[in-house]
Amino acid sequence: MNPPSFFAELKRRNVYKVAIAYAVVAWLLMQIASQIFPFFDIPNWAVRLVVLLLIIGFPVALIVAWAFELTPEGLKQTETADGAPASRSRGRAWIYIVIIAAALSATLFFVGRYTASRRETVSAELPAKSIAVLPFVNMSADKNDQYLSDGISEELITALSKIPGLQVKARTSSFAFKGKNEDIQKIGELLHVSHLLEGSVAKAGNRLRISAQLIQASDGNHLWSDTYDREMEDIFAVRSDVAQQVVQALQVKLGVEATRALAQKPTENLKAFQYYMQGRSYAQRVIQEDLFTAISYYDRAIEEDPNYALAYAGFADAYANLGAYGYIPPTDGAQHRFSVQRQRG
Repeated sequence: MNPPSFFAELKRRNVYKVAIAYAVVAWLLMQIASQIFPFFDIPNWAVRLVVLLLIIGFPVALIVAWAFELTPEGLKQTETADGAPASRSRGRAWIYIVIIAAALSATLFFVGRYTASRRETVSAELPAKSIAVLPFVNMSADKNDQYLSDGISEELITALSKIPGLQVKARTSSFAFKGKNEDIQKIGELLHVSHLLEGSVAKAGNRLRISAQLIQASDGNHLWSDTYDREMEDIFAVRSDVAQQVVQALQVKLGVEATRALAQKPTENLKAFQYYMQGRSYAQRVIQEDLFTAISYYDRAIEEDPNYALAYAGFADAYANLGAYGYIPPTDGAQHRFSVQRQRG
Protein backbone atom coordinates (compact mmCIF):
# COMPACT_ATOMS: atom_id res chain seq x y z
CA MET A 1 0.00 0.00 0.00
CA ASN A 2 1.50 3.31 -1.12
CA PRO A 3 1.42 6.33 1.26
CA PRO A 4 -1.38 8.27 -0.54
CA SER A 5 -3.70 5.27 -0.55
CA PHE A 6 -2.73 4.47 3.07
CA PHE A 7 -3.72 7.94 4.28
CA ALA A 8 -6.89 7.75 2.22
CA GLU A 9 -7.69 4.45 3.89
CA LEU A 10 -7.09 6.03 7.32
CA LYS A 11 -9.59 8.71 6.41
CA ARG A 12 -12.10 6.20 5.05
CA ARG A 13 -11.91 4.13 8.23
CA ASN A 14 -12.49 7.24 10.40
CA VAL A 15 -9.12 6.83 12.13
CA TYR A 16 -8.55 10.60 11.93
CA LYS A 17 -11.90 11.28 13.57
CA VAL A 18 -11.18 8.83 16.35
CA ALA A 19 -7.72 10.32 16.93
CA ILE A 20 -9.10 13.87 17.17
CA ALA A 21 -12.05 12.86 19.35
CA TYR A 22 -9.85 10.74 21.61
CA ALA A 23 -7.32 13.57 22.04
CA VAL A 24 -10.03 16.07 22.94
CA VAL A 25 -11.86 13.74 25.33
CA ALA A 26 -8.55 12.64 26.90
CA TRP A 27 -7.60 16.28 27.46
CA LEU A 28 -11.01 16.82 29.07
CA LEU A 29 -10.50 13.85 31.40
CA MET A 30 -7.02 15.09 32.33
CA GLN A 31 -8.47 18.48 33.25
CA ILE A 32 -11.17 16.81 35.36
CA ALA A 33 -8.55 14.69 37.12
CA SER A 34 -6.19 17.58 37.82
CA GLN A 35 -8.85 20.11 38.85
CA ILE A 36 -11.58 18.00 40.49
CA PHE A 37 -9.61 15.20 42.19
CA PRO A 38 -7.77 17.50 44.66
CA PHE A 39 -11.12 19.04 45.68
CA PHE A 40 -12.22 15.60 46.94
CA ASP A 41 -8.79 14.91 48.52
CA ILE A 42 -8.04 12.18 45.97
CA PRO A 43 -4.26 11.53 46.06
CA ASN A 44 -1.96 12.71 43.26
CA TRP A 45 -1.08 9.17 42.21
CA ALA A 46 -4.68 8.77 40.99
CA VAL A 47 -4.21 11.76 38.66
CA ARG A 48 -0.99 10.27 37.31
CA LEU A 49 -2.73 6.92 36.80
CA VAL A 50 -5.50 8.54 34.75
CA VAL A 51 -2.93 10.30 32.54
CA LEU A 52 -0.95 7.06 32.04
CA LEU A 53 -4.07 5.07 31.11
CA LEU A 54 -5.14 7.72 28.61
CA ILE A 55 -1.70 7.66 26.96
CA ILE A 56 -1.74 3.85 26.74
CA GLY A 57 -5.28 3.91 25.42
CA PHE A 58 -4.49 6.20 22.46
CA PRO A 59 -2.81 3.57 20.17
CA VAL A 60 -5.43 1.03 21.25
CA ALA A 61 -8.21 3.39 20.11
CA LEU A 62 -6.50 3.88 16.74
CA ILE A 63 -6.15 0.12 16.20
CA VAL A 64 -9.82 -0.40 17.08
CA ALA A 65 -10.80 2.44 14.69
CA TRP A 66 -8.80 0.77 11.90
CA ALA A 67 -10.20 -2.68 12.43
CA PHE A 68 -13.80 -1.90 13.37
CA GLU A 69 -16.55 0.55 12.54
CA LEU A 70 -19.57 1.59 14.59
CA THR A 71 -22.80 0.92 12.66
CA PRO A 72 -26.47 1.17 13.62
CA GLU A 73 -26.35 -2.62 14.11
CA GLY A 74 -23.38 -2.35 16.47
CA LEU A 75 -19.59 -2.68 16.22
CA LYS A 76 -18.53 -4.55 13.08
CA GLN A 77 -15.30 -5.26 11.25
CA THR A 78 -14.52 -2.61 8.65
CA GLU A 79 -14.69 -5.08 5.77
CA THR A 80 -18.18 -6.17 6.83
CA ALA A 81 -19.39 -2.59 7.34
CA ASP A 82 -18.06 -1.39 3.97
CA GLY A 83 -21.20 -2.54 2.20
CA ALA A 84 -23.50 -0.60 4.50
CA PRO A 85 -24.63 2.88 3.38
CA ALA A 86 -22.80 5.78 5.02
CA SER A 87 -24.64 7.77 7.62
CA ARG A 88 -24.22 11.53 7.50
CA SER A 89 -25.79 11.95 10.93
CA ARG A 90 -23.15 9.67 12.36
CA GLY A 91 -20.44 11.89 10.89
CA ARG A 92 -22.07 14.96 12.36
CA ALA A 93 -22.27 13.26 15.75
CA TRP A 94 -18.48 12.99 15.78
CA ILE A 95 -18.23 16.73 15.20
CA TYR A 96 -20.68 17.48 18.03
CA ILE A 97 -18.76 15.24 20.43
CA VAL A 98 -15.47 16.95 19.58
CA ILE A 99 -16.92 20.46 19.93
CA ILE A 100 -18.62 19.76 23.27
CA ALA A 101 -15.57 17.98 24.73
CA ALA A 102 -13.27 20.75 23.51
CA ALA A 103 -15.49 23.43 25.08
CA LEU A 104 -15.62 21.58 28.41
CA SER A 105 -11.88 20.93 28.51
CA ALA A 106 -11.09 24.55 27.66
CA THR A 107 -13.46 25.75 30.38
CA LEU A 108 -11.88 23.49 32.99
CA PHE A 109 -8.39 24.49 31.89
CA PHE A 110 -9.03 28.23 32.28
CA VAL A 111 -10.96 27.76 35.54
CA GLY A 112 -8.01 25.80 36.91
CA ARG A 113 -5.56 28.49 35.79
CA TYR A 114 -7.70 31.21 37.36
CA THR A 115 -8.05 29.31 40.64
CA ALA A 116 -4.32 28.65 40.82
CA SER A 117 -3.48 32.29 40.12
CA ARG A 118 -5.99 33.42 42.74
CA ARG A 119 -4.41 31.11 45.32
CA GLU A 120 -0.96 32.44 44.51
CA THR A 121 -2.21 36.04 44.79
CA VAL A 122 -3.96 35.39 48.11
CA SER A 123 -0.89 33.59 49.44
CA ALA A 124 1.36 36.48 48.38
CA GLU A 125 -0.93 39.02 50.07
CA LEU A 126 -0.99 37.22 53.44
CA PRO A 127 1.11 38.87 56.17
CA ALA A 128 4.25 36.76 56.58
CA LYS A 129 4.15 37.00 60.37
CA SER A 130 0.51 36.34 61.12
CA ILE A 131 -1.10 33.50 63.04
CA ALA A 132 -4.40 32.12 64.26
CA VAL A 133 -4.58 29.85 67.31
CA LEU A 134 -7.23 27.25 66.55
CA PRO A 135 -9.19 25.77 69.48
CA PHE A 136 -7.18 22.95 71.01
CA VAL A 137 -8.97 19.60 70.95
CA ASN A 138 -10.06 18.07 74.25
CA MET A 139 -8.61 14.54 74.35
CA SER A 140 -9.46 13.92 78.01
CA ALA A 141 -11.71 11.03 78.97
CA ASP A 142 -13.92 13.53 80.79
CA LYS A 143 -15.60 15.76 78.20
CA ASN A 144 -16.25 18.32 80.94
CA ASP A 145 -12.54 19.18 80.70
CA GLN A 146 -13.29 21.03 77.48
CA TYR A 147 -12.89 24.29 79.39
CA LEU A 148 -9.21 23.44 79.90
CA SER A 149 -8.37 23.00 76.21
CA ASP A 150 -10.27 26.20 75.41
CA GLY A 151 -8.45 27.96 78.24
CA ILE A 152 -5.01 27.02 76.93
CA SER A 153 -5.99 28.20 73.44
CA GLU A 154 -7.14 31.55 74.85
CA GLU A 155 -4.00 31.91 76.95
CA LEU A 156 -1.87 31.40 73.84
CA ILE A 157 -3.89 33.98 71.92
CA THR A 158 -3.42 36.45 74.77
CA ALA A 159 0.30 35.75 75.07
CA LEU A 160 1.05 35.98 71.35
CA SER A 161 -1.05 39.15 71.00
CA LYS A 162 1.44 40.94 73.26
CA ILE A 163 4.31 40.43 70.81
CA PRO A 164 5.04 43.44 68.54
CA GLY A 165 5.35 42.57 64.87
CA LEU A 166 3.11 39.50 65.09
CA GLN A 167 -0.49 39.68 63.87
CA VAL A 168 -2.77 37.39 65.89
CA LYS A 169 -6.40 36.67 65.07
CA ALA A 170 -8.93 37.29 67.81
CA ARG A 171 -10.59 34.46 69.69
CA THR A 172 -13.95 35.01 67.97
CA SER A 173 -12.43 34.42 64.52
CA SER A 174 -10.33 31.41 65.50
CA PHE A 175 -13.03 29.69 67.55
CA ALA A 176 -15.44 29.87 64.61
CA PHE A 177 -13.67 26.71 63.37
CA LYS A 178 -14.15 24.79 66.61
CA GLY A 179 -15.23 21.23 65.89
CA LYS A 180 -14.97 21.73 62.12
CA ASN A 181 -12.71 19.61 59.95
CA GLU A 182 -11.80 22.31 57.43
CA ASP A 183 -8.86 22.26 55.04
CA ILE A 184 -5.80 24.06 56.42
CA GLN A 185 -5.34 26.19 53.29
CA LYS A 186 -8.99 27.23 53.36
CA ILE A 187 -8.79 28.25 57.03
CA GLY A 188 -5.66 30.28 56.34
CA GLU A 189 -7.35 32.10 53.47
CA LEU A 190 -10.56 32.76 55.40
CA LEU A 191 -8.70 34.07 58.44
CA HIS A 192 -6.13 35.84 56.26
CA VAL A 193 -3.14 34.43 58.14
CA SER A 194 0.02 32.68 56.99
CA HIS A 195 0.32 30.31 59.95
CA LEU A 196 -1.93 28.25 62.19
CA LEU A 197 -1.29 26.87 65.66
CA GLU A 198 -3.32 23.82 66.62
CA GLY A 199 -3.05 21.12 69.24
CA SER A 200 -4.75 18.97 71.84
CA VAL A 201 -5.00 18.67 75.62
CA ALA A 202 -5.46 15.47 77.63
CA LYS A 203 -5.95 15.55 81.40
CA ALA A 204 -5.59 12.52 83.67
CA GLY A 205 -5.76 13.33 87.37
CA ASN A 206 -3.28 16.11 87.94
CA ARG A 207 -1.28 15.30 84.81
CA LEU A 208 -1.54 17.10 81.49
CA ARG A 209 -0.41 16.10 78.03
CA ILE A 210 -0.37 19.10 75.71
CA SER A 211 0.50 18.70 72.04
CA ALA A 212 1.00 21.68 69.76
CA GLN A 213 2.04 22.14 66.16
CA LEU A 214 2.73 25.21 64.06
CA ILE A 215 1.54 24.84 60.46
CA GLN A 216 2.22 26.88 57.35
CA ALA A 217 -1.23 27.57 55.94
CA SER A 218 -0.18 27.80 52.28
CA ASP A 219 0.95 24.18 51.98
CA GLY A 220 0.06 22.48 55.31
CA ASN A 221 3.70 21.81 56.21
CA HIS A 222 4.61 21.57 59.90
CA LEU A 223 7.20 24.11 60.98
CA TRP A 224 7.36 22.97 64.59
CA SER A 225 5.64 20.50 66.91
CA ASP A 226 6.13 19.23 70.43
CA THR A 227 4.38 17.35 73.23
CA TYR A 228 4.50 18.30 76.91
CA ASP A 229 3.80 15.90 79.77
CA ARG A 230 3.48 18.10 82.84
CA GLU A 231 1.66 18.64 86.11
CA MET A 232 -1.32 21.00 86.18
CA GLU A 233 0.83 23.53 88.06
CA ASP A 234 3.05 23.86 84.99
CA ILE A 235 0.26 24.92 82.63
CA PHE A 236 1.49 28.53 82.37
CA ALA A 237 5.07 27.39 81.84
CA VAL A 238 3.91 25.24 78.91
CA ARG A 239 1.95 28.17 77.49
CA SER A 240 5.06 30.37 77.65
CA ASP A 241 7.25 27.71 76.06
CA VAL A 242 4.82 27.12 73.18
CA ALA A 243 4.58 30.86 72.56
CA GLN A 244 8.37 31.22 72.52
CA GLN A 245 8.73 28.31 70.08
CA VAL A 246 6.18 29.94 67.77
CA VAL A 247 8.01 33.26 67.94
CA GLN A 248 11.32 31.56 67.19
CA ALA A 249 9.88 29.62 64.23
CA LEU A 250 8.39 32.79 62.74
CA GLN A 251 11.63 34.69 63.37
CA VAL A 252 9.98 37.45 65.34
CA LYS A 253 12.37 39.47 67.49
CA LEU A 254 11.50 39.58 71.18
CA GLY A 255 12.28 42.67 73.16
CA VAL A 256 12.60 42.83 76.92
CA GLU A 257 8.97 43.83 77.40
CA ALA A 258 7.66 41.07 75.13
CA THR A 259 9.79 38.44 76.88
CA ARG A 260 8.46 39.61 80.21
CA ALA A 261 4.89 39.53 78.89
CA LEU A 262 5.25 35.89 77.75
CA ALA A 263 6.37 34.86 81.22
CA GLN A 264 3.59 36.78 82.97
CA LYS A 265 0.86 34.70 84.64
CA PRO A 266 -2.75 35.90 84.91
CA THR A 267 -2.87 34.45 88.43
CA GLU A 268 -0.66 32.44 90.75
CA ASN A 269 -3.67 30.47 91.99
CA LEU A 270 -4.35 27.42 89.82
CA LYS A 271 -7.84 26.88 91.27
CA ALA A 272 -8.74 30.47 90.47
CA PHE A 273 -7.62 29.91 86.86
CA GLN A 274 -9.69 26.74 86.56
CA TYR A 275 -12.78 28.43 87.99
CA TYR A 276 -12.30 31.37 85.65
CA MET A 277 -11.99 29.14 82.56
CA GLN A 278 -15.07 27.15 83.59
CA GLY A 279 -16.91 30.44 83.87
CA ARG A 280 -15.68 31.43 80.41
CA SER A 281 -16.97 28.18 78.90
CA TYR A 282 -20.46 28.83 80.28
CA ALA A 283 -20.47 32.54 79.47
CA GLN A 284 -19.80 31.87 75.75
CA ARG A 285 -23.23 30.23 75.36
CA VAL A 286 -25.09 33.43 76.29
CA ILE A 287 -28.05 31.52 77.80
CA GLN A 288 -29.64 32.76 81.01
CA GLU A 289 -28.87 29.68 83.12
CA ASP A 290 -25.35 29.43 81.72
CA LEU A 291 -24.64 33.08 82.39
CA PHE A 292 -25.66 32.67 86.03
CA THR A 293 -23.49 29.53 86.23
CA ALA A 294 -20.60 31.52 84.77
CA ILE A 295 -21.09 34.21 87.41
CA SER A 296 -20.90 31.60 90.17
CA TYR A 297 -17.59 30.31 88.77
CA TYR A 298 -16.21 33.85 88.46
CA ASP A 299 -17.23 34.42 92.06
CA ARG A 300 -15.28 31.34 93.17
CA ALA A 301 -12.26 32.50 91.18
CA ILE A 302 -12.37 35.86 92.94
CA GLU A 303 -12.64 34.13 96.31
CA GLU A 304 -9.51 32.12 95.49
CA ASP A 305 -7.63 35.18 94.19
CA PRO A 306 -9.14 38.59 95.07
CA ASN A 307 -6.61 40.23 92.70
CA TYR A 308 -7.58 38.17 89.65
CA ALA A 309 -8.49 40.95 87.19
CA LEU A 310 -9.82 38.63 84.47
CA ALA A 311 -12.30 37.08 86.89
CA TYR A 312 -13.69 40.52 87.73
CA ALA A 313 -13.94 41.34 84.02
CA GLY A 314 -15.76 38.07 83.31
CA PHE A 315 -18.12 38.69 86.24
CA ALA A 316 -19.01 42.15 84.94
CA ASP A 317 -19.43 41.02 81.32
CA ALA A 318 -21.74 38.18 82.36
CA TYR A 319 -24.04 40.60 84.18
CA ALA A 320 -23.89 42.99 81.24
CA ASN A 321 -24.98 40.19 78.89
CA LEU A 322 -27.84 39.25 81.22
CA GLY A 323 -29.08 42.82 80.85
CA ALA A 324 -28.34 43.06 77.12
CA TYR A 325 -30.33 39.89 76.32
CA GLY A 326 -33.24 40.91 78.54
CA TYR A 327 -32.79 38.23 81.20
CA ILE A 328 -32.63 40.95 83.86
CA PRO A 329 -33.45 44.67 83.64
CA PRO A 330 -30.68 46.37 81.61
CA THR A 331 -30.10 48.86 84.40
CA ASP A 332 -29.35 46.02 86.83
CA GLY A 333 -26.76 44.60 84.45
CA ALA A 334 -25.12 48.00 84.03
CA GLN A 335 -25.11 48.61 87.80
CA HIS A 336 -23.44 45.27 88.52
CA ARG A 337 -20.81 45.96 85.87
CA PHE A 338 -20.14 49.42 87.25
CA SER A 339 -19.85 48.14 90.82
CA VAL A 340 -17.38 45.45 89.78
CA GLN A 341 -15.29 47.98 87.86
CA ARG A 342 -15.19 50.15 90.99
CA GLN A 343 -13.99 47.15 93.05
CA ARG A 344 -11.22 46.52 90.53
CA GLY A 345 -10.27 50.20 90.62
